[in-house]
Amino acid sequence: QVQLVESGGRLVQAGGSLRLSCAASERTFSSYAVGWFRQAPGKEREFVAAINWGGGMTTYADSVKGRFTISRDRAKNTVYLQMNSLKPEDTAAYSCAADEAYGRVRVSPAYWGQGTQVTVSS
Repeated sequence: QVQLVESGGRLVQAGGSLRLSCAASERTFSSYAVGWFRQAPGKEREFVAAINWGGGMTTYADSVKGRFTISRDRAKNTVYLQMNSLKPEDTAAYSCAADEAYGRVRVSPAYWGQGTQVTVSS
């Protein structure tokens, strides 16, 4: 069992930056792949980015490539999503998720956080 807590979401102007954090207290978190997802009102949840347990492998949705960066600090048991050049269409509830398998974390992760709201104003 892994409990995930997201933070960092807030209102920001278009073109601005935010860094989201996904933290866990369990030491086993460092051995899990982690993904970020988002869901806008009236839309389905979509994959944003993922990172493997070691941090050496990452995947991004086309819509965020070149703007968002996922990283992890294993000493702090935290995964980050740095979001730059934000657009109004990035407005959504962002959630992190974890799974033992990197392939599975992008599709059907086992553990989910509660989410944090990001709102980008135009």
